[in-house]
Amino acid sequence: MDKPNKGSCLCGGVRFTTTGPLRGVVYCHCTQCRKQSGHYYAATSVADDELEIEGSEHITWYAASDFARRGFCSCCGSLLFWKAHSEPDISIMAGLFDDPNGLAGSCHIFVGQKAGHYDIDDGLPQYERSSPDFVVAEE
Repeated sequence: MDKPNKGSCLCGGVRFTTTGPLRGVVYCHCTQCRKQSGHYYAATSVADDELEIEGSEHITWYAASDFARRGFCSCCGSLLFWKAHSEPDISIMAGLFDDPNGLAGSCHIFVGQKAGHYDIDDGLPQYERSSPDFVVAEE
């Protein structure tokens, strides 16, 4: 999915376009993602310079740790982004895309913190903490 892709929050106050290749969707089951979303995160990512945002004045950033921050729409509350301070890319919640059908799952991370009310049975790789392919906070 490396053609331009558009998406938005629920109210449309924050709209974005990605112009570069998107990473496969990572499903994060960590405590922070679970508490923020009520379940688990499903996010792709793109290079910072391949993301254009309209309505950035509606983004509120929450410093969830010294490692990263989480962006959400201050109007409708939609979860938008996860951004490690030292990385050149930004995670985008997969469900925000107007047409998410070109995305594919890649792995599950922090399965050791997964809630007990669901099973992971899609056959994707599972990691107790993080995948060796990308940097995330080590809670």
